[in-house]
Amino acid sequence: MAIDDHHLVHSFFLIFTSAAVLATLALYTRQPLLVAYIVTGMVLGPSGVALIDNPDLISSISKMGIVFLLFLLGLDMQPSKLANLLRNALLVGAISSVVFFGVGFGVAILFDFSLIESGIIGAAMMFSSTIIGIKLLPTTVLHHRRTGELVVSLLLVQDIFAIILLFIVGGGFREFDGIIHGLAIIASLPLLILFSWLCVRFVMLPLLRKFDVFHEYIFLLAIGWCLGMVELAASIGLSSEIGAFIAGVTIATSPIAVYIAEHLKPLRDFFLVLFFFSLGAGFNLGLLAEIIVPALIMSAAMLVLKPLIFRYSLHRVSESVPLAWETGFRLGQISEFSLLIAFIAVAQGLISPQASHLIQATAILTFLVSSYIVVFKYPTPIAVSERLRRD
Repeated sequence: MAIDDHHLVHSFFLIFTSAAVLATLALYTRQPLLVAYIVTGMVLGPSGVALIDNPDLISSISKMGIVFLLFLLGLDMQPSKLANLLRNALLVGAISSVVFFGVGFGVAILFDFSLIESGIIGAAMMFSSTIIGIKLLPTTVLHHRRTGELVVSLLLVQDIFAIILLFIVGGGFREFDGIIHGLAIIASLPLLILFSWLCVRFVMLPLLRKFDVFHEYIFLLAIGWCLGMVELAASIGLSSEIGAFIAGVTIATSPIAVYIAEHLKPLRDFFLVLFFFSLGAGFNLGLLAEIIVPALIMSAAMLVLKPLIFRYSLHRVSESVPLAWETGFRLGQISEFSLLIAFIAVAQGLISPQASHLIQATAILTFLVSSYIVVFKYPTPIAVSERLRRD
């Protein structure tokens, strides 16, 4: 069914007006805003009052949200940010990821998910939320203290792991009809990266330098570049998400990246609302009874083990115990990348709706509990205590 203009405008009115009301309540009660967006989706979606019940619209919203989120994550992935802490961050990131994968895989097997489903569920447990990790860091901590450096470096390492996993899950491996086709798809990734880098260096940057006084032109060029890479990646057998991320990373290495990222923040926030709304709208409350027990066990395991593993692994690489604990608690949830993995894996037919909803439920629960712990225990912009509130 085609989505007419009035239906689209009406849907956006419902989404953003309802999200604004719930976000206001969330701010008054010191709740994370993303929870308001998810609840908005649950209320308005098919499992709620069904005011927005068109699956095509919800799917389109999710797809665009994912594409632009990955583009903006790529823009923020400055290699220089990782350089000083690369060795320790890689070591801690690798060790912790293996442990979290093993725990997630074990819990999934315990509840009779298949080996492939258990593997994807375990992989989804490996990552921590970039959105929560960064949003709950005060600017002073982020830029001037070791906590911010550790959190950012570990999140960057996890982002690299997550992008590799997204390529494996969504890169078309299940469509191979022969060794030659498979090798061609694998070879297309470095070729796409090379093409992207050449375009940025010899086309994008000269254009940006020549017309940098026209702000709307920079905005249009950045969006056009992102969507162009998305289409190119899809046309050669890679996923749209990979194309968006590569588009962001190749610009991130240039001086104009900071300006682009700064001026795309409103677009980022727009799609953040839509992404988390679509997560809530796509959550089938009818499946909750089937996955609530494994979701509670998985969430409890992650909320307990993530701070513990980060505390001991960071302390082993010479970080202080209080600093290691704080970093662990700030990274004590699973990630929006986990949601992307669930979304792509179920779309590819790799996992069942039950497995996807287990990942989603675990994400929502760990987002909530972890945010509460950080807000009440450490400096954040939305801390309840005046003593802990830092902008």
